[in-house]
Formats: sequence, structure tokens, C-alpha cells
Amino acid sequence: MDMAETKNVVSQEELNNVLAQLANILPPRIIDELKSKLSSMEITREQLASLVKILVNEYYKMLIDPGEAIGIVTAQSVGEPSTQMILRSFHFAGLREFSMALGLPRMIELVDARRKPSVPMMTIYLDEGHRSDPNKAQEIAYKIQLTTIENVAKSVEVDYINSQITIEIDENELRQRGLSMEDVRKVVERIKGKGAQVEIEGNVIRITLEEADIIKLRRIRDKVMQTRLAGIKNVKKTLVRYKDGEWIIETEGTNLEAVLTIDGVDYRRTISNDIHEVAEVLGIEAARTVIMRELKKVLDQQGLDTDIRHLMLISDVMTWTGRVRQVGRHGVVGEKESPLARAAFEVTVKNLVEASIKGELENFRGVVESVLAGKYIPIGTGIVQLLMEFE
Repeated sequence: MDMAETKNVVSQEELNNVLAQLANILPPRIIDELKSKLSSMEITREQLASLVKILVNEYYKMLIDPGEAIGIVTAQSVGEPSTQMILRSFHFAGLREFSMALGLPRMIELVDARRKPSVPMMTIYLDEGHRSDPNKAQEIAYKIQLTTIENVAKSVEVDYINSQITIEIDENELRQRGLSMEDVRKVVERIKGKGAQVEIEGNVIRITLEEADIIKLRRIRDKVMQTRLAGIKNVKKTLVRYKDGEWIIETEGTNLEAVLTIDGVDYRRTISNDIHEVAEVLGIEAARTVIMRELKKVLDQQGLDTDIRHLMLISDVMTWTGRVRQVGRHGVVGEKESPLARAAFEVTVKNLVEASIKGELENFRGVVESVLAGKYIPIGTGIVQLLMEFE
């Protein structure tokens, strides 16, 4: 920086004066952030002037006018790009493939607040002792992933003549999952005594039944194969991967409550994509954030850019009563106070009949009912009511 520029550098006093003038225009949080950033930098008066100009312009552009139809703008901003979505699915490359719900089906699932997502998933973050070591992360993944006898069986044979089931266990698979034949023995021996004899020789399990027909033999075989050896119920697959400088675990299947109790898991950041489960375990504010993030993720994956505030509005509307509601006749729309607005959405006759039986009142406060009655819409200029008194 030469001498002329050095003289032109803004002093701390000048900066404070400029920021004091901005206090009437910008919110305190933006001014504080600006002050902390600029205090550590040397900038000229011209640079400061153009910076303030850009900042004020951007701030005014972001403001919403009173009476702005934010609901309609949100519906357009989210509805238009989502009609452009390509319906496609892809697979994670992992030990076993990972299926993913993407695009429009996932979006519909979210706004319908479905009880169970079609592909339930969890993102599990680890604590300081585990997040930097892939082997330690893998150990926790094996603790979480549901392991049944079927997962570790090399072969299964059913002898219908002698009523016997023979299961050969793959010891390499057992070792890889951090288990031993002793774990298998403990689990299998619970079957004893129900008219079944159990013998274990090395890595072979023989279950002999007395006078069993074909159907009973098959039922017992299926039951034994689905017996849990380790892991958490409902978590079918786990995948350890490196993301943003740390090792994390992604799962197919969710059981958030059980996962949060496992040692080594960072309970503050671990999250599921099942809205209702998050609402039950972590509360309604967490569910609101999950709805917002999941909608953003779906749009981002399709390369669509939507302002986060539109998605915030959707998640607010779905959760502001303290429970998760769908955007539909069984949720948000069905709970509107206006009978005409409810009737305009779906099942018109049923809504009108019910409203007339209950003797409901129509106050014409909203957009839909005002349009139906041909009244002024209470948004924009229509929000202003002017009363004049003539002498």
C-alpha cells in the first residue's frame, strides 16, 4: 500500500461513525458482524462506501413488505422447481448397496409427513475418540448394524425325513463383525426345550425336532435365521465414510433412541431422516429443522436453488401447533378455521355439510374464501382498510 492509500485508510473512529449512521437502517446483528470483520482489516474510504452501498441494497432486497403473500410465493418457489425434478435414484457404493429415496417421491413423503419414510436413514457422528480413526468407527458400525444368524451363515440345509435343520456358520464373517461362536451358542441354546434338540459341533449347528411337519420345520428355520446376534433393531446396513474431515456412519434403517445411548456416538449431532421419530426423541424444534434440511437436500441433489426461507415457512406451518402435520386435508388445510377454504381444497360437499351441521361461521380472513366470495383479498393493497367520515 503506497503513501496516498495509507492516508485514505479508514480509522477506527470513522468506522464507528459510519456504523452509527447505519444503526437506523440495518439490524444490530449485521452491524456487529460488520464491525468485527472490518476492525481487523485495512480498507480505504472508497471501499467502505461501496461496501455499505452493496450491503444496504442487499438488505432492502431481502425485506418482505407488509401484506406480501408469502404463502403463495413459497408455493411457487418450491412447486415450480419440484415439477422439474428428474425422477431418478442412485446407489451408494459400499459393502452392500445403499438405496436412496430421491427427487419428487421424497419431497411428497416430507410434505405428506408420512409415518415412515420409504428409505429410513441415520447419519451418525462420532465423539473425539472415534471420529478420526476408521477402525474405531467400523467397530461402532458393527455394534449398530443388526446381525442375525442369516448374516453369518455359510449354508443352511433342512432334512425333512429326519426333521433336522443344519446351519454352517462362516467364522470369517463372525470375526469381521467382532463376534465368536460363543455368542452364537448363547443365542441358539434358547431354542432348546421347545421339543427341539440343539447340538453345536465346531461351526455347525444341528437342530432336531420331534415329529415336525414340513411347515413347522420351515417356520423354525426362518425363526432361527432371523434371531438377533448383535446390533440394533431396524438398522439393516451401516456404511463408514469420510466426510468433512471426520469419519461418520450412515445407516439404512433408523432407531435414533437406541443409537444415542451407544458409547462413542456424538448424541448432539446424530440425526435421522424420520420426522416423527425425531419429534418423539428430540422434540418438535428438532423435527422442524429436519423437515427444512431434508427439503433443502432433495432440491440441492437435483441442482435446484430455492431460498431457505421458503423451506423454513413450510416447516414452520407443519410444526407450529407442537406436532408434525401434513400439508393436506388431514393436517394443515383440514385444520383451517374457514369452512370455505377447507371445502375449496378437497372433498367439497363433505366439508360444507359438516360446517353447516356444526353451524360454523365464515369470517373471510383468508385468501381462498375471499376469492370464492368475490371480496377484496386481504393481502397487498387489499390489507389496508380505509374508513372516511363525511361531515
